[in-house]
Amino acid sequence: MKRFALAAMAIMSFSTVSLAAEPIVGKWRAPGGGIVEVSACGNAFCAEVISGQHAGKSAGQMSSNGSGYEGTVTDPRDDRTYQGTAVIEGNQLKLTGCALSIFCKTQVWTRA
Repeated sequence: MKRFALAAMAIMSFSTVSLAAEPIVGKWRAPGGGIVEVSACGNAFCAEVISGQHAGKSAGQMSSNGSGYEGTVTDPRDDRTYQGTAVIEGNQLKLTGCALSIFCKTQVWTRA
């Protein structure tokens, strides 16, 4: 019984690791060419535009949901905030923002 419990715990730890979201922290190049830096802020991750026309503005805040990230996305052009999700695939961050959960737009950022 003890071996079974240890084996079960080992399997659960492997499945937890495989379901964890890839790290979002770092610098990302947005489609317009600006660089966005994502860093830890409390229990979440905050994104700030650090170069380009909108430098110094917020780009949103996200928390890990296990396989990706969810939270808010802020459009630095007009400072409007939308519900958003993000998924990392290799060196790409697929960021989707939605207004009223109906009108959604996706951008692909690349690691800078």
